[in-house]
Amino acid sequence: MLSERRLEVLRAIVQDYVGTEEPVGSKALTERHQLGVSPATIRNDMAALEDEGFIAQPHTSAGRIPTDKGYRLFVDKLAGVKPLSSPERRAIQNFLDGAVDLDDVVGRTVRLLAQLTRQVAVVQYPSLTRSTVRHVELLALAPARLMLVLITDTGRVEQRLIDCQAPFGETSLADLRARLNSRVVGRRFADVPQLVQDLPESFEQDDRGTVSTVLSVLLETLVEETEERLVIGGTANLTRFGHDFPLTIRPVLEALEEHVVLLKLLGEAKDSGMTVRIGHENAHEGLTSTSVVAVGYGSGDEAVAKLGVVGPTRMDYPGTMGAVRAVARYVGQILAES
Repeated sequence: MLSERRLEVLRAIVQDYVGTEEPVGSKALTERHQLGVSPATIRNDMAALEDEGFIAQPHTSAGRIPTDKGYRLFVDKLAGVKPLSSPERRAIQNFLDGAVDLDDVVGRTVRLLAQLTRQVAVVQYPSLTRSTVRHVELLALAPARLMLVLITDTGRVEQRLIDCQAPFGETSLADLRARLNSRVVGRRFADVPQLVQDLPESFEQDDRGTVSTVLSVLLETLVEETEERLVIGGTANLTRFGHDFPLTIRPVLEALEEHVVLLKLLGEAKDSGMTVRIGHENAHEGLTSTSVVAVGYGSGDEAVAKLGVVGPTRMDYPGTMGAVRAVARYVGQILAES
């Protein structure tokens, strides 16, 4: 275990390096921080931190920089989550309140996160595997043509056209709409197939074919839409950190194009707590010089998806964690009210 003083020295090194982009020397630490000990003692502490792998000497300069291990200790033990100011919180709320539908909420959230953190923002669409049905609407477009509209608890709307084998009367349509909603509203997508499997048998023989067609389209929609969707924004922000990436930012950009990689980075939506992955903790080779801060969001106690940011390991962790958490909270509120 590191002594309290050495932890303070590590905290000061991380803060100075993040703020100045320059390797940090003992003289600078003495001048900038009230550590209460001599420069010689700080040099000894820095030597001990280096021996234990928390800081490293990047080149022949006298200064030191944090390693992945040093940043990890900083995040776990030393960094609080920096709350946003009242004006920042109001700005987030005003910006997100203007959203007209789920696509707009996700799009605005990506832009907002990228602006607040000045890093790459990633937002996962609410997963339908964890969603419930809010309403199923059936509309007659022609005697033998229907439109099915599926609305989820997270505000997602899916529309499908259905060509029926025979004309389907308004009375039968109203009956199907009522019976279908009575079975599926408020239920999870995964439970729907079992809940509706015997529905056709409760209709007249002539209507059963159409009822079966409607149900098969509904179930296909549920399966199709369980595919995870992501939106990414602020990639240009990476160019500001060119010197933070060992050779080039190309491997990072290539990794960010692979949505499967990003979904793994964000982690399981059900793990709604804040996760911070630093440097080599990211399994993908192109992202070993980056850190990922992610958190779950949802319309109630349960997270339905994740959002987060990707940036260099030289990151303002307290500020980034505060921004990510605040945005997730507001998006959850909007979903709950929608």
